[in-house]
Amino acid sequence: MASPTDNPIVLDPYVSDLEGERERLYEAGPIAWVELPGGVRTWSVTHHQAARELLTDSRLSKNMAHWGAYNRGEISPTWPLLSVIPPTPTNLLGTDGAEHKRLRTLTAQAFTPRRVEKLRPRIREITEELLDALEERANEPQDLKSEFSFKLPMRVIGELYGVEEAAHGQLRSLYDKFFSSVTPPEEFLATREALVQFYTELMERKKANPGDDLTTALLQANENGDRMTDEEVLGTLQIVVAAGHETTVNLLTNTVRALLRFPDQLELLRTGKATWEAAIEESLRWDPPTTNFIFRFATEDIEYGGVTIAKGDSVMISYGAIGRDRGQHGDNPEVFDVTRKTSSRHISFGYGPHVCPGAPLARLEAQVALPMLFERYPDMKLAVDDSELVPNPSVIVNSLKEFPVILRP
Repeated sequence: MASPTDNPIVLDPYVSDLEGERERLYEAGPIAWVELPGGVRTWSVTHHQAARELLTDSRLSKNMAHWGAYNRGEISPTWPLLSVIPPTPTNLLGTDGAEHKRLRTLTAQAFTPRRVEKLRPRIREITEELLDALEERANEPQDLKSEFSFKLPMRVIGELYGVEEAAHGQLRSLYDKFFSSVTPPEEFLATREALVQFYTELMERKKANPGDDLTTALLQANENGDRMTDEEVLGTLQIVVAAGHETTVNLLTNTVRALLRFPDQLELLRTGKATWEAAIEESLRWDPPTTNFIFRFATEDIEYGGVTIAKGDSVMISYGAIGRDRGQHGDNPEVFDVTRKTSSRHISFGYGPHVCPGAPLARLEAQVALPMLFERYPDMKLAVDDSELVPNPSVIVNSLKEFPVILRP
């Protein structure tokens, strides 16, 4: 009798057929056996309800000390996807239970709905500045991702954490390599070290000259006498700055792409028959900023969905496939529909104790920036055919290399 692990679904690092891959994963679910770039195999959760249950299952740990394949020496230390797995449990991504709650309490206070809402005027101001800057070349092709989708969230998160604007380009280059599934081994190691060096130097500057920013706040955070170690602050900075801009870059780009591809949906927004909030949630479901999120590790055997997740196995969450769940989103989840009633019940920002703390900020940036963009440039169109857009080579983040548009055709 064939084993569920005999024929894994091989994920393409160059993302040549993202839609087909999502469908194959969903059809193989609720738990599918997949092969990641580099020959690393893992379980993938591909259905909505399964993700909700397993993301709250205490038998799945974020601590890679439970990863059997790594402990057996089967994972190369230069495997590029190790970049998103904390080697030691010193930040939000690598901890569980009380330790995770402790770090989240010290970190997530910056992203409460009330504090995020106070950023609305500044987000609007930055958006206005960026839209003004686009005017100079409005009637010729320009890369909306580089000039708008990237700059807005990077400036917002940079101002929050005291990262100078002059360093934004350097961080973009480093994170492109950091999230790539095809970064050469020697470049992967150099990129990881460069990011550590960048945030170490940022911390040292803030220790010497404290400012009104969240890096200073993390270094000085004190919850009933509990303070974060330098290693914990470093790990937290690496996560929040990466997630604080990358997710929003992709949310903005993917939503604009969908609305240009389906002008009937854009018309619903212009005529008030649908809201921007609904369009953003549908975009998050239909084309989520994160394709797959790795890893959790089984601390004991887990029976689920007709398979056994063995102790030491790794488990990832496939948000692209989950957004295609018929049981959750109806019979036509492949259709982009801003009036879909189930879009608000997606889990593209995660679920359970590890749900993305920056989700309110990402949503606010999109809710402010997208209406302003389309109001300023109502006739915007792609500068190439949609089929010519090239994805970044990553099985983790769902992003484009470039997004060329003509703002005033």
